[in-house]
Amino acid sequence: MTFWRLGLLGYPLGHSRSPTLHQAALRALGWEGEYRLYPVRPTDAAALQAWVARVRTGQVHGLNVTIPHKTAVARLVDRLTPAAQATGAVNTLYRAAGQVVGDNTDAAGFWADARARLPLTDPTAWRGLVLGAGGAARAVVYALARAGMAVWVVARRPAQAQALVRALAPWVTARLTPAAWDALPRLVAQPGPAWLIVNATPVGMAPHGDASPWPATVPWPRPAAVYDLVYAPRPTRLVQQARAAGLPAADGLGMLVEQAARAFVRWTSAACEPVREAMLRAAGLA
Repeated sequence: MTFWRLGLLGYPLGHSRSPTLHQAALRALGWEGEYRLYPVRPTDAAALQAWVARVRTGQVHGLNVTIPHKTAVARLVDRLTPAAQATGAVNTLYRAAGQVVGDNTDAAGFWADARARLPLTDPTAWRGLVLGAGGAARAVVYALARAGMAVWVVARRPAQAQALVRALAPWVTARLTPAAWDALPRLVAQPGPAWLIVNATPVGMAPHGDASPWPATVPWPRPAAVYDLVYAPRPTRLVQQARAAGLPAADGLGMLVEQAARAFVRWTSAACEPVREAMLRAAGLA
C-alpha cells in the first residue's frame, strides 16, 4: 500500500490548518500517509527548486504552496493548468507523466463554497466587487468572470488593480474594471444587478480581528452579499457587519476546505466527495 507523502511549502506556516484537513482525508480513506509543513524562506530559491524536484522524482506525492511562493514556483514547474496560467499563481504541485504540474485550486474552491453558502443560483444576476488586487484577488476575479459576472476590482494602489485586469482579460470574456479605493462610494451607488462583495485582502485577519476592509462611511449596497476570504477569527468583523445590516455573508473557511479537497484529489485520484466530507468535519463545517 502506498504511503502518501504530502505537505505544504510556505513561510511562515505556524497558523496552517492544512495538516488537520489532509490527515482527516487520509484517515477517512483508511490510507497511510503524512501531511507535513515545510517552511521555505522567501529568499531560499534553491530549497524551493529542490522541493519541486522531489515531486518530479516521486519522493513526494504532492505539495501545496502558499505565501510567498505561489508566483515563484510557477516558473519552476514543467506545465501549468489553465487556472494557474490565468491567475499566475500555483497552490498545488502534482506529478503527471514524469512532469511536475502546477495547478491553482483556489479559484474553483472559492466559487464552490460561495455558491454553497450564498444565494448565487444565477451568477448573471450579480456583479462582483473584489476588494484587493493581490494573488488571492486574482483567483477570485478569475472565478467570478468565468461564471459570467462583470467584476470591479478595487485597490488602494490603482496600478495594481489595472495590472490584475490586464493579466486576466485574455482568459475571460466577462467585463473587468479596475477602480480606485476612493471611488467605492460612487461605485456601489450605481444601479444595476446585486453586488457580491468579496474581501481578498488580509484586513481582519487575526491578530487584528477587530479590523474591517469595508469603510464605515460607505453604506452597504442593496441587494448584496458578502464573502470574506479571511476565516480567523470566526466570524470576522466584516461578516459581522454584513449580517448586522441584513446581508447574507460567509467567511473563507469553506474555501480552504474546497481548495484542499481538490488538491488531495489531484495527488491521489481519490473520489472527491468522501475527501470533502472528511475535511468539512475536520473544519467543523459538516
